[in-house]
Amino acid sequence: MPGDNIVASTVEQYMHNLLPPRSAVLTEMEQQASQRDIPIVGPAVARVLYQYAKLIRAKRVFELGSAIGYSTIWWAHAVGEGGEVHYTDGDRNKAAEARKYFEREGVQERITIHVGDALEVLSEQKEEFDIIFNDVDKEDYPRVLHLLPNRIRKGGLFITDNVLWSGRVTDANETDEDTQAIRDLNADLANDERVDIAMVPIADGLTLLRVR
Repeated sequence: MPGDNIVASTVEQYMHNLLPPRSAVLTEMEQQASQRDIPIVGPAVARVLYQYAKLIRAKRVFELGSAIGYSTIWWAHAVGEGGEVHYTDGDRNKAAEARKYFEREGVQERITIHVGDALEVLSEQKEEFDIIFNDVDKEDYPRVLHLLPNRIRKGGLFITDNVLWSGRVTDANETDEDTQAIRDLNADLANDERVDIAMVPIADGLTLLRVR
């Protein structure tokens, strides 16, 4: 039913109990996100993102929507020394908070911070990325597809968060703008012959696209 967890809470807790410990900075960020209701991907999804980045040997990542920079730090660890991660957020206060976390984690040299509209920043990029991670405001999801050509390398990944939207995408009575925008993106991605697609029902749902 809409609003239910995608994964049973007992199974989700079991998975979380098996996760390796995080750094003190990441643990603090998880606590802050919980206390202040800041949306972050959480440690289970973050580890999936990290693993995919390592598997394709990603060195350049562009993140659409970064908040306090929790997933940004995971990307920064995945790309390693000499790698490049682009953080984007429209809130200067969140960006300033994220910068402090990056410095404390020791990954600030790998991260470029952009404050402003994430899609506009991406539109200005001239080089290809290994991974583009989409976590912008949901009503903007359909806009992202128009920016992807020539911005992800062949064999690179386009990853989108919240594609199951607590199950609301399955309920015909849910007609709000955010839910419909996610449905539209899911349908467009499923019908795009330029990519290979997989949907992963972890947390609030991830869609993974590999560019052929």
